[in-house]
Amino acid sequence: MSTETTEVHAEHGEHEGMTKKRILKVAGILTAITCVEFFIALILVPKGIIPGHVANPIYIVLTLFKAFYIVAFFMHLKFEKASLIYSIIVPVIFIIGLILVLTNESHHWITLRM
Repeated sequence: MSTETTEVHAEHGEHEGMTKKRILKVAGILTAITCVEFFIALILVPKGIIPGHVANPIYIVLTLFKAFYIVAFFMHLKFEKASLIYSIIVPVIFIIGLILVLTNESHHWITLRM
């Protein structure tokens, strides 16, 4: 009976890092990033302090940080093995690269038609 209990605890041992304190810390970070995004969108851009073409990349970077925290902590990807992490991250990087290349190519074709 004790070996079954040990196996069950070993199975859940990789997720022991998610304590209530860590969950609140991650939620606070996500809230802070969202507040920064709202501050930029509702105050800095309308007043002309930051132009829209500068604010958009800032939004993208902040959103990627939020996506990292959500995937890493709330989806428990941070506690998984490296092979699983690489099998998810590498295709995402290639997809982002493909989107960037296709966006650049589409701008080229638009300028040719004008």
